[in-house]
Amino acid sequence: MEPTLLSIDCGTQSLRALLFDARGRLLAKRKVEYEPYAPGPPGRAEQDARVYWRALVEACRGLAAGEPGLMAAAAGVGVTAQRDSMICLDEAGEPLRPAILWLDQRKARPPFRPGLPLRAALACVGMAEAVLLTQEEGKGSWIRQNEPETWERTRKYVQVSGYLTRKLCGRFADSVASQIGHLPFDYRRQAWAKPGSLNARMFPVEPGKLPELVPAGETIGEVSSAAAAEIGIPAGIPLVAAGSDKGCETLGMGVVGPGRASLSFGTTATIQATTARYAEPIAFMPAYPSPLPGRFNPEVEIFRGYWMVTWFKRQFAYGEVLEARSRGIEAEAMLDELLRATPAGAHGLVMQPYWTPMLKMPSAKGAVIGFGDVHERAHLYRAIIEGLAYGLKEGLGAIERSTKARVSELAVSGGASSSDEICRISSDVFDLPLYRGESCESSGLGAAMTTAAGLGLYPGVEAAAAAMSSRSRVFEPDPGRARLYRELYERVYLRMYKALSPLYEEIREITGYPEKPL
Repeated sequence: MEPTLLSIDCGTQSLRALLFDARGRLLAKRKVEYEPYAPGPPGRAEQDARVYWRALVEACRGLAAGEPGLMAAAAGVGVTAQRDSMICLDEAGEPLRPAILWLDQRKARPPFRPGLPLRAALACVGMAEAVLLTQEEGKGSWIRQNEPETWERTRKYVQVSGYLTRKLCGRFADSVASQIGHLPFDYRRQAWAKPGSLNARMFPVEPGKLPELVPAGETIGEVSSAAAAEIGIPAGIPLVAAGSDKGCETLGMGVVGPGRASLSFGTTATIQATTARYAEPIAFMPAYPSPLPGRFNPEVEIFRGYWMVTWFKRQFAYGEVLEARSRGIEAEAMLDELLRATPAGAHGLVMQPYWTPMLKMPSAKGAVIGFGDVHERAHLYRAIIEGLAYGLKEGLGAIERSTKARVSELAVSGGASSSDEICRISSDVFDLPLYRGESCESSGLGAAMTTAAGLGLYPGVEAAAAAMSSRSRVFEPDPGRARLYRELYERVYLRMYKALSPLYEEIREITGYPEKPL
């Protein structure tokens, strides 16, 4: 039997164990769902990290029971996981406290406050408040300030991928391409920040508490006998460094160079490119390390992006959800009918998806304008989908300006990408061809690509991506709809924030939300 590649994709709500062949075909999968976070005080999002390991064991055992031959043929393992969900490990590699997830909203006191010269320079580029706000998100800083005994006992401070790596091979190590979050990481050098550097001062973690870093596509270690016996895979097979979920998604879609960008239609909507040169689409927002060694993934994200689809279902589409359930289809298929029933542009209803404050727009709020008596909930749903596409198109413009490279084609993945109507609208808004991959498991496929390269099945990660990625469908923009969207985007959408931002500031001043830095 040909060798297989085992990918572990650990997300916020589920873990998937996936088996691919060396050509990128998905041979088998097992998905284990869990609550995204444990019940607790409002604003907190914590998870017992052992939930992830138990899910990995259950998923892999399920594969071993259902596909014993394919699991026995596993030649290597790659792990991709959610970003910026942090875990404190003890000497034995066991969690000292629940993981603090990327969704968590608690605030730390900023450990670094710029002096007057730097503060003035930051103010010139609109980042003075942002430097304080981003430090408040530092999970390690919160633990240091509120649970000093736990921090003192912490042997290593790691991502979810670093925890699973320790469980699999016994080494405190992780992929370079997984280090995305509020960490003392030098994104330009793709290494831990040097002591005294800005990032090391903003997100202080003792160097000894940080895991070793291994470039994507290189072997971190071998799966231990104990781990292999527990999860049902061969002992001693290589564990190969992969990358973050979004980075592996971009790689899995074959976006490895100029001319292409990757859209992710998930809870957090993102647009990413892959570049050889470091470039910041938004000033002081770093380009992330790519699973393609030495490359970068400039990214713009819309927090709570396609979560808006879930919000709409709960608030306005109960009937469609029930009917879909009775017909045995996904609710999104019913929602597609709302999109088909409304014209492009939603009769002038325009939505801007700034549902949470952003670093350069700390008082930002979402807005829907243009209501009239013609509008029904179907128009609101279309405005949501069009508005998310406008927001991602704005991100593409920032990426193109910073990289000085034009994008002529888009790849799309993530839950909402299964909707043909959403893909068609997005293609029209961008006025670019948009393609879906053959496999819906693009993050896991990206991890399989790095694993294949690490095993020597291909001369490198880029060669693996070229051989293992494939397309299922291409959406071409309609010229008439694209013209309409271009007019709405340039003459309305791009002017909305500037026109409304003074009112957002007044709302913030009156209500105290969003909060100002501590």
